[in-house]
Amino acid sequence: RDTSVTGVQTCALPILQVITFLESLMIDNKITTFNEDTIKQWIKNNNNGWSFDGKWIRKTYKTHSWKSTLMVVNAIGHLAELAWHHPDLVISYAFVEVKLMNHAKKGITQLDFDLAEKIDEFILWNPVEENLSLEGTPDDPRFAYVKRKK
Repeated sequence: RDTSVTGVQTCALPILQVITFLESLMIDNKITTFNEDTIKQWIKNNNNGWSFDGKWIRKTYKTHSWKSTLMVVNAIGHLAELAWHHPDLVISYAFVEVKLMNHAKKGITQLDFDLAEKIDEFILWNPVEENLSLEGTPDDPRFAYVKRKK
């Protein structure tokens, strides 16, 4: 323990020890990166607008306004925190681009596929398609939210 000039006791850990510990939390040896063929096969099988650029899997969600964009960003942020896997986002007035890659592994892993699928499920969910009592977002442009393929 180290007592500073103010008299507050602190625990001084060497920075390298802290970094090593954090890296061990982030890198699970059971997680492996996928090769390009596997990634392209996942994209083909899911056929949901995701693409692979050689580094990231990515998808753009088109929105109707800044308000809608922020709602999408916050929803993705919520899912990312729950999953403890964080995408890169490109945000503009009427779109959100999601870029996924496992930063620790420097490649695409199952974590990326799983989060991509969960983001799609959540952002593109439409209760009308499930024949629920929920009416869904009205078609009226004043209430428009995420642009869906028709």
